[in-house]
Amino acid sequence: MDVIALRAATPGCAHRLHLNNAGAALMSSDTLTAMTDQLDLEARIGGYEAAEQAQGRISDTYAGLAELVGGRPSEIALFDNSTHAWNAAFYSVPLRPGDRILTGRNEYGSNVLAYLQVAQRTGAEVVVVPDDESGQIDTRALAGMIDSRTRLIGLTWVPTSGGLVNPAAEVGRIARDAGLLYLLDATQVVGQFPIDVGALGCDLLTGTGRKFLRGPRGTGFLWAREDALDRLDPFVAEIRSAEWDGGRSFTWAPGARRFETWENSYVNIIGLGAAVRQALALGLDMIGRRTRALGAMLRDRLDALDGVLTHDLGVERCAIVTAAVEGHPAVEVAKALAAERINVSTTIPEHNQFDTENRGVHPLVRFSPHYFTTEAELDRCVEVVAGLPRITRS
Repeated sequence: MDVIALRAATPGCAHRLHLNNAGAALMSSDTLTAMTDQLDLEARIGGYEAAEQAQGRISDTYAGLAELVGGRPSEIALFDNSTHAWNAAFYSVPLRPGDRILTGRNEYGSNVLAYLQVAQRTGAEVVVVPDDESGQIDTRALAGMIDSRTRLIGLTWVPTSGGLVNPAAEVGRIARDAGLLYLLDATQVVGQFPIDVGALGCDLLTGTGRKFLRGPRGTGFLWAREDALDRLDPFVAEIRSAEWDGGRSFTWAPGARRFETWENSYVNIIGLGAAVRQALALGLDMIGRRTRALGAMLRDRLDALDGVLTHDLGVERCAIVTAAVEGHPAVEVAKALAAERINVSTTIPEHNQFDTENRGVHPLVRFSPHYFTTEAELDRCVEVVAGLPRITRS
C-alpha cells in the first residue's frame, strides 16, 4: 500500500490529523471529483436528465456494494443513511406478543431504541445476551437462550463505543441452525475489513458510506438475502418499492429494491460508488491488516502512558480505540486534541445503553485511524495526550 500516494489523493490529510474515521472518514479526490462532476451536470442539464445520463454509474454502485459484501446487485437497497437501512430491515420483521428479539450488550443506541419501541407496540420481548469473559457476545449463552418464541437475532458487529469485533460468523451459524432471521449491523465494518455474507450467515446486513468506506455523508445500504424476503413485510410501500396492480392492490418490487424510496441524491450515490471501487481496488484484506495494526499500535501507546487506560473489549479488535484520561472528561480531551488539529470523537452513555448498564465507563475518547494514517501521526496524537496536565508520570 502506497500510503504517501493515498495521502496525496486525500485533500484532508493536508489540513488535519484525522482520527475520526469511525465518525466520518476523509474522502479521496476521486470521490470528490465524481460527485462534483455529477452536481455540475445536474446544474447544467437538470436533475432528472443528469440521473438518466448517469444510469451506468448508478448501476455500478449497486454492483460494487454487492461485490464488497459478497452478494448480488439485486440484493442491495440504497438509503440516505445506515439507520434508515437498518430500520427498513428491522421494522419489516413481523412480531407478535411474546416473540423474542435476542441482541448483545454492545448494540448501537438507535437499534436499542427501535427494539424497545417495537416491544412496546407489539408485546414482543427484548432479551440481552450476556458478554463472555473477553467482553464479546457470549455465543454459548446465545445458543442456550433460543426457544420457540425467538424470532430475530440482531447484532452490531463492531460497536460505536470501542474496538470490539463480535464473532458475527459464529452468531450466524447459531441463527442458521435455529432457522432464525439474523440482522447484522456492519456500519463500522464496511470499508474497514472484508465482509462475506455467505460466510457470515446473516439474512440482512446494513452499512454506511461515510465511515471507513470513505464515501459521502448521506449514504447507506441494506443487503437482503433473496430467500429471506418471504419472511419480511416491508413497512413502507411507495412508487419505488411497489407496483400498483390497476385495482386495489399492489405487488412488491423484486429483490431488495422493495425497501427503497423513489427520491435519492444521485450525487451521493455516485460518490458512494467511487468510494466502493477505491476500496475494492486497494483490497479489503490489505486494508483490514493495516487498520488493525494501526489500532493495535495506538492502543499500546496510549496504555503505556500513566493515567491513560483503554477500554476496548473482545478477543479480536479493530481500528477503533477508546480511552479515558485520568482527571480529564472525555470532551475536554477531544477539545485539547482539536486545538492541535487532531480530530477524534467521544462516546456517550445514551448511544451505548446496554453496555453502559454493564460497565459504566462512558464517556470515553474515541480514536479511529485509517489506512492513510501514519505512525508519525499516531506518535503526535499520543504526545498531545501525554502533555495534558495532571497525568502522573513515573
